[in-house]
Amino acid sequence: MHRRILLATPALALATRALAQSEAAAWPDRPVRIVVPYPPGGSNDILARILAEALRERLGQPFVIENRAGAGGNIGADTVAKAAPDGATLLLTAPGPLAINDQVYRSMPYDPARDLVPVALVATVPIVLMVTNSLPVHSVAELLALAKTQPGKLSFGSSGNASTNHLAGELLKTMAGINITHIPYRGAAPAMTDLINGTLSLMFDNMPGSILQIRDGRVRALAVAGSERAPVLPELPTVAVAGGPALAGFEAEAWFGLAAPSGTPAALVERINHDVRAALSLRQVQLRYAEAGATASTLDAPGFARFVATEREKWGKVVRASGARAE
Repeated sequence: MHRRILLATPALALATRALAQSEAAAWPDRPVRIVVPYPPGGSNDILARILAEALRERLGQPFVIENRAGAGGNIGADTVAKAAPDGATLLLTAPGPLAINDQVYRSMPYDPARDLVPVALVATVPIVLMVTNSLPVHSVAELLALAKTQPGKLSFGSSGNASTNHLAGELLKTMAGINITHIPYRGAAPAMTDLINGTLSLMFDNMPGSILQIRDGRVRALAVAGSERAPVLPELPTVAVAGGPALAGFEAEAWFGLAAPSGTPAALVERINHDVRAALSLRQVQLRYAEAGATASTLDAPGFARFVATEREKWGKVVRASGARAE
């Protein structure tokens, strides 16, 4: 027993020291800027504003959302990468700027592995496949059949090059053997506008940014892209099931995470992660996320860093298989 106590003592000391360092680290004593690298109205923006409100109430200091859209999220991410590493400027982003863009864009203004530090996984969300109401299809099978009779004529929109919604479309093209044209937008909200008015044929989008349009009947949802049905729209099948044998194994899910400039002290990263997870654990926040079709996360900072590495590998395979590139 004495030996077990002695062996446990160093680990206990390290854990106690880490906790003390995290508690000692403090948020900056000025407004914290959370950069959303996409326009207002999309899933990223919706979830960021819910989190910012919860952090304001928890910590009693201002958290300001700043939308800096463009280049698939690279403009906003670059802003954060070049900011002071003091916790006053954070990035709340979809996967692209952290795990995908540097595998798609020919040139990057920043290096995600070198210039940004993963802080917290905020939420995971289902991706839903929708078509414009004027398109004469009501199932994934009918969509694939139409696309095969009209190669190159159907268009699919996305929130930008290298977004998970873009790559979900590329994955559909590759697995189903269809030719549909990708049209990137500066965020999901303007793409949704064009899907509603019929400029676009179809679109993969994250559930929080599309659920109201689906419920209002402005667009027609066909399926969810994840491995399971989404609790918020349980009537929708998965693409993998509804698409038949050609799409067996199809899976795409979006997530949103918080990152900080490299050089941010490890204790401050842990403090931010701790307070973000505390805010996400509040019942009112979880309810608002659930209503939007999102699931709040409980990952610590090292766990999120490992998650980003896994996502980078996963989507890198899709990029290589599809040949997706962006200038």
